[in-house]
Amino acid sequence: MNGLTAALLVWTLISPSGGGHGGRGEIWPTHVACRNEGLEVFYQSCDPLQDFGFSVDQCSKKLQPHLSIRFGIILREDIRELFLDVLLLTKGASVLNFSYPICEDDLPKFSFCGRRKGEQVYYAGPVDNSSFDVPEGEYQVLLKLYNENHSTVACANVTVIAS
Repeated sequence: MNGLTAALLVWTLISPSGGGHGGRGEIWPTHVACRNEGLEVFYQSCDPLQDFGFSVDQCSKKLQPHLSIRFGIILREDIRELFLDVLLLTKGASVLNFSYPICEDDLPKFSFCGRRKGEQVYYAGPVDNSSFDVPEGEYQVLLKLYNENHSTVACANVTVIAS
């Protein structure tokens, strides 16, 4: 599994989420990214100023090589370059920790690369990844999207429950 595949796979499975607070100290709602027999994926924005939307069309413990996702957010920062940090935990222990470039100046991978502060990003389309079975268990995933200035674009705390 290459870095982009792994990043998008984890992004797809756990979606942006986290335990953040709204601008007035309110906790952002917990959203359901997908729910089906044997798999549930919930997320909560951990950005104190902004929530966002994310969903996965196919929700299965058998992760397919081509998933359709939807993601929407209004940018508070420019994204000339965009990076994803992922930390996967189970039972409090780190299982996976990596960073991956999503948008680079010389290699924009998505149509939203280069968008400016105040613009909307809405992506509805395929994400290619390796096919595998999600092992039974409960997983916490911490996701952070940030730009070339290390300013947070979005962050999430995600819970994945596979039974």
